[in-house]
Amino acid sequence: MSKIKCALISVSDKTGVVEFARGLSELNIEIISTGGTSRELEKANIKVKQISDYTGYPELLDGRVKTLHPKVHAALLALRDNPEHLNQIKKHDIKLIDLVVVNLYPFSRVVSKSNVVPEEIIENIDIGGVTLLRSAAKNYKDVAVTVNPQDYLLLLEELRKNNNEISGETKLRLAKEAFKHTAKYDYTIYSYFYKLTAENTKINDFPDLEKIRLEKIQDLRYGENPHQRAAFYKELKVTDGEEKTGVVNMEQLHGKELSFNNIIDLESAWDITGEFNSPAAIIIKHTNPCGVATGTKLIDAYQNARKCDPVSAFGSIVGFNREVDKDVADEISKTFVECVIAPSFSAEALQVLRKKKNIRLIKMPEISGSNRKFDYKKISGGLLIQEKNTDLFKGDLTVVTKRKPAENEMKALQFAWKVCKHVKSNAIVYTTDDRTIGIGAGQMSRVDSAQLAIMKANNAGLSTKGCVLASDAFFPFRDGIDAAARAGITAIIQPGGSIRDDEVITACNEHNIAMVFTGIRHFKH
Repeated sequence: MSKIKCALISVSDKTGVVEFARGLSELNIEIISTGGTSRELEKANIKVKQISDYTGYPELLDGRVKTLHPKVHAALLALRDNPEHLNQIKKHDIKLIDLVVVNLYPFSRVVSKSNVVPEEIIENIDIGGVTLLRSAAKNYKDVAVTVNPQDYLLLLEELRKNNNEISGETKLRLAKEAFKHTAKYDYTIYSYFYKLTAENTKINDFPDLEKIRLEKIQDLRYGENPHQRAAFYKELKVTDGEEKTGVVNMEQLHGKELSFNNIIDLESAWDITGEFNSPAAIIIKHTNPCGVATGTKLIDAYQNARKCDPVSAFGSIVGFNREVDKDVADEISKTFVECVIAPSFSAEALQVLRKKKNIRLIKMPEISGSNRKFDYKKISGGLLIQEKNTDLFKGDLTVVTKRKPAENEMKALQFAWKVCKHVKSNAIVYTTDDRTIGIGAGQMSRVDSAQLAIMKANNAGLSTKGCVLASDAFFPFRDGIDAAARAGITAIIQPGGSIRDDEVITACNEHNIAMVFTGIRHFKH
């Protein structure tokens, strides 16, 4: 460790800087400062040397050039154990700087302001501050650097305890934080210019450089399986004004720690709640809905959703798009449920549900789910990026059969399509106009999914007769239609687009089944 004798302080966020500088001054550490920071310190009667006095050069270009000077960066980059470096420092009468206290212009806050002009945005691109941080952090073995006011007190305590010295371990940690600070800052600026060029050229493309910036929320007990380690991360905002939504912002009101699989299932449940305006209940098992229903009352929706597959509902995740009241809480308590996610819980509902020690109760700030533009899927050595699947239909639904769906059938088809969008492919869903009757998910063939959905319905004591069917992709052969007819299906919704569409339509006409094409498919892998 080497003693801290001289500090350079130049901060945009002046939180705690006066107290920190006063502590440094009391330790007889010389302070060099710039512009607004030096004025703030001088007002507090703290002795400060102006950067222009240190360099022998005035601040230039309205403050655009202050610390960009060889004398400053030689003082930071000189290796203290290199005799040749020290000889050059002495020859040019350079005073070494041992501590850099810098945080950058508030670019993200400025760019997110309403009615901000481009000139103001450009002036908040920090040049000198970033360069100071990089120089100091590069030479972290000899120079300490801090970007975070929360570190001020800890640094003062260490300096006082160690006779004006800072440990190598602390310097390394601070250097890492400095590089993290500049990386985040540079990507925010890049994002601004990317959006600017996209707007000017009327393009809507994937960025050439996509950096996913994450902050760890917590370590998890394990991943999908106990032998896999895992952690939970939150995606950082690009700008201060950009609001992030979604499950990452949930508030846990009760229950044991969430697992890796719980969080994935909560995301599935919350995504589906956003599809419905009327009171809705969603029951999730292994990311697939095993029951979905709407109703005039939330209790009715939950009871009907659970009837779809009561066996799978055991140990499930349950989602609601309305406040959970006591009646719903009483009903939930009759079954083992892992998690409940909802916009809110009444005091009476919480009193009921908290009697179960382990049930996780999750409150969400809003119904809209996540505002992510992209979905990411990790592969070995890379990443697949796609637009988030937000569309239901492509234009109007197209009736392709002789018989048009009746009004109640059309309502049921739209309900079925909303659910089908969230079922793993191959997906077949049988519904009425307000509840699922049978769901076939993740099978290797569409016929297998159709048969599985019928089996699920029969096992639950439900009948598919008079129901509608949704298929996430086109039927490649008429055998799926024939199976649907045997199950008593009256109407079908599917994307269309098969080379055998005519054969499939003919089969529907033979069975007097109405069919509509959406023009859009909903594979989910």
